[in-house]
Amino acid sequence: MSENSQAGRSLARRSILELAPLELRCMNALWALGEGSVRDIHNSLASSLPRAYTTIMTIMGRLTHKGVVERTKVGRAYVYRPNLSAQDARAHAVEQVVEHFFGGSAPALEALLAADLPATRQPASRAVVAATETAAPPLPERPVIAEPAAESEVEPVSTRIDEVLL
Repeated sequence: MSENSQAGRSLARRSILELAPLELRCMNALWALGEGSVRDIHNSLASSLPRAYTTIMTIMGRLTHKGVVERTKVGRAYVYRPNLSAQDARAHAVEQVVEHFFGGSAPALEALLAADLPATRQPASRAVVAATETAAPPLPERPVIAEPAAESEVEPVSTRIDEVLL
């Protein structure tokens, strides 16, 4: 029997961008597995992100409660399945970024990615832009934002967007 079958439908009302970094890492592991137990997800993350088994169990419980995953009891363990594909989650995240940060203008996002990313990152940005192109009009010129006190105190937005999309 499946838990949270209705909660999974509520994901459309929530943003994938609302997931904490560890929740997103667990989702990436689950998407790669297709479905899996806490043990499977923990083992998948162990080499790159060593965490206690109970930490992963807590995160998976939170993802179930949020409606991002569905779980089914199999024996003594739960088997988790994502309620949306990785591709759908990425597309939703990019739509949210375009809507909330660029006023619905994919060309404005394209301009930012082309202008601000190092040359080695531009091919990936073109793929993101191609996936999100719409007929929305471009935004007016970007407002000038005051520089932070020290670069080391602020993480660049483009890096944070990459983390969400990967």
